[in-house]
Amino acid sequence: MQTIHPGAPCCRLGRFYRRGAVAASASPPCLPPLVRGSSSKGGGAVRCGKAAAAAARSVQAAMEAVKEAAPAAKMVALRAVEATPESFAPFGQVIAATPDGDEFGPHDAQLDLSRGIPRFYIMRLEKRPLKFHTITHHASVTQCLGSIGGEDWYLGVARPSIVEDGAQEHGGDGRKPVQSRAGHYYLPPDPAEVRVFRVSGAKFLKLHIGTWHAGPQFKADAVDFYNLELSNTNIVDHTTHDFKKDDGVTFVIED
Repeated sequence: MQTIHPGAPCCRLGRFYRRGAVAASASPPCLPPLVRGSSSKGGGAVRCGKAAAAAARSVQAAMEAVKEAAPAAKMVALRAVEATPESFAPFGQVIAATPDGDEFGPHDAQLDLSRGIPRFYIMRLEKRPLKFHTITHHASVTQCLGSIGGEDWYLGVARPSIVEDGAQEHGGDGRKPVQSRAGHYYLPPDPAEVRVFRVSGAKFLKLHIGTWHAGPQFKADAVDFYNLELSNTNIVDHTTHDFKKDDGVTFVIED
């Protein structure tokens, strides 16, 4: 009698059990010892292969059952409003053209690029339909965004929620601070406080440090945007909240 031990590598099953028969994400633990009789050469390996395949199907079925049991995200429609210096003030600034020779003043973008190397570049975005379920903030820079050519575009936003006192500060609705990968603490954005703005014509948005933003979104197939941030913003300062996963909400923009 020859025993197949659970710690033995699966590849020892040779041609009867091919590597990859079970998905890596659902690999079953080693099976209990199987006894192989001398009268049925290779039969134990065949049974092991069949058992492994059956275990993989069982794991897959369980995963599908969990998916089906999860409640569907609620679709929330948000009406876009035109971004003006007044309407967008809680989230940042709207910067439009001014006459040449005007001196610097409060109508200009009030920038903070002091925590790194500024990066000013053109980014091409494609296929950004009018819906979103994630939202992002940057804690170290005042980002600026504008479409080249004055194409209309949309941005979902929520007020900055970075907390200075770390884990000690709580939101009025019971939200607890979360520590980002960048190290700072923030209160998760409230779905009820999300707003959507339309940006029309030759103007751009400057976002306050910490302003939550989703987008840009647009109706065209592709739009080029100029973007001012820091050289490593998307690497070390990119905190994202998932409304679909954490709140069961997906937003649709109406206009």
